[in-house]
Amino acid sequence: MWNARVQEAQLFGRRLRELRQSRDLTQEALAEAADLSGNYISDLELGLKIPSLTIIVRLSQALDIAVSDLLTAFTREAVKKMKVRNHRV
Repeated sequence: MWNARVQEAQLFGRRLRELRQSRDLTQEALAEAADLSGNYISDLELGLKIPSLTIIVRLSQALDIAVSDLLTAFTREAVKKMKVRNHRV
């Protein structure tokens, strides 16, 4: 269970970094736009923190994207897991 949460945090962090960099934003600029600290953005990107729904919404607004765009990594990973489970049956 703990390992799954770590993997989820890392997936989210990679997606957040990808979206931030695609908009040429620094961690500090994103933090300011989302009313968060730069250290918190760093922790999220490293998978050290798991954001609340409120934080996810604020990040999405700061990046000017839909929440679903920020969570696509989870959707892709869930589909992979479902395919693996179906092959095991």
